[in-house]
Amino acid sequence: MSVNLTVSAAPHIRSNGSTRNVMLDVLIALVPAIIAGVILFGLRALTLVLVSAAACVVFEALFCLVTRHSLTVGDLSAVVTGVLLALCVPDGCPYWALIVGDAFAIIVVKGLVGGLSQNIFNPALGGRAFMMLFWPATLTRAGSAVKLDAFAFGSVDFVASATPMQDMSRGALPDLGLVDMLLGRHGGTIGEVCILALLIGLVWLLARRVISWRIPAAYMGTLAVLSLVFYKGDSALMWMLYSVMGGGAMLGAIFMATDYATSPVLPKAQIVYGIGCGVLTVLFRYNGNFPEGVTYAILIMNALAWALDRALPVRRFGVMKGGAGK
Repeated sequence: MSVNLTVSAAPHIRSNGSTRNVMLDVLIALVPAIIAGVILFGLRALTLVLVSAAACVVFEALFCLVTRHSLTVGDLSAVVTGVLLALCVPDGCPYWALIVGDAFAIIVVKGLVGGLSQNIFNPALGGRAFMMLFWPATLTRAGSAVKLDAFAFGSVDFVASATPMQDMSRGALPDLGLVDMLLGRHGGTIGEVCILALLIGLVWLLARRVISWRIPAAYMGTLAVLSLVFYKGDSALMWMLYSVMGGGAMLGAIFMATDYATSPVLPKAQIVYGIGCGVLTVLFRYNGNFPEGVTYAILIMNALAWALDRALPVRRFGVMKGGAGK
């Protein structure tokens, strides 16, 4: 008796999960950082997040209509991109500049390469890199000393406060305590300053099994070790702690480097990928033109994610080196 078998495309694992559920978990994990940003920087932080999320949804809907693709805004991936990009900018960022970054992230970085799961680079970081190329002062004047008008839609005049990374780029430890670093009582972008809020988000993502521990641990572990070895100032331990908590390293390691589409799938590759992110972050921080290097470190490793999966495959049991089974 002959049996006709139909083999569908891999993977052959069924799950009750969906893209929408994953993105919803990511948004829930980002809520503490958003709340902290509003407390620290005022209502403008919230309006920037809302405007960015809405802009990304609009751009994705328009792109789907123009290219005659099915509408994908319901999977919430565009909302996540908008929220993440907003959390990567200071509260003084003009709305129009953020919207331009949103357009580049959705249309160019995500849409033109095939859409969700086809993109090579993290869309939010791609949008931020584009903004850095044209308006670097907009993103480097991070952390206003006073709360800004939420409804000022043009350029905003504000008094910028020093960020920990700016102090450390001059070889000096920040003039603030570790508790201030943990709670975000210093200058920086909206979503990067409050480490406690980001750690709460990390716990949620791990508990929900949305991300693996490998990439964040390898990233932050490498950053910690290299900062401890190649420290500046009087204390190696303090330099390491401020390096780990300063800038966008924690935000990048938890929410950007772990993006499904742009990070490796296999365990060994994830470890190497995280180590690469940490090495490049330290390299850019010590030798770059800007005090931060997370954006470009992760984008470079995004480009290597596929190659790492190919170079570091899992061991297949029952298969000999020549490819023949036992």
